[in-house]
Amino acid sequence: MSKDNADHLRAELKSLADTLEEVLSNSGEKSKEELSKLRSKAEQALRDSRHRLGETGDALARQTREAAARTDEYVRENPWASVGIGAAIGVVLGVLLTRR
Repeated sequence: MSKDNADHLRAELKSLADTLEEVLSNSGEKSKEELSKLRSKAEQALRDSRHRLGETGDALARQTREAAARTDEYVRENPWASVGIGAAIGVVLGVLLTRR
């Protein structure tokens, strides 16, 4: 996940949480009409957040596919280097797991 996507996701979730907190904290002292307005505001914030989070998810999926394609290309162009890297990672993991 890129830093921009993570920051965007945090900001979006904070905005949604702030809106819902406002609705919950003010619901006890509001009239029926005001509660209806707050509810509409919360519903709109939820719809907007779902839409933007969906876009963020799509961007993350695209980035993941691109990274997988680059990795696949590298492995095809450098098969022995890839085998060596995989073996080295396996050895390191084996050593770390046996120390437990």
